[in-house]
Amino acid sequence: MLHEYRDIISKLKTQNAHFARIFEKHNELDDKITEAEEGREHISDYELETLKKEKLKLKDEAYRMIMEYKKEHNL
Repeated sequence: MLHEYRDIISKLKTQNAHFARIFEKHNELDDKITEAEEGREHISDYELETLKKEKLKLKDEAYRMIMEYKKEHNL
């Protein structure tokens, strides 16, 4: 997720517990979605779409936090 901000993500994960939880949950959802799309986990199309929407919301929130960090640190 957001690999171009790897350095900032590393800092935020250690400095901000909320960001760390968002990042972890995003990765868990990504793994679950991959498992479903590759047929290793069976969930309905509705459940899959719900997971994808939740993952996108988390990514948007993480991105917002990264942009705030960049602004605060003049990056």
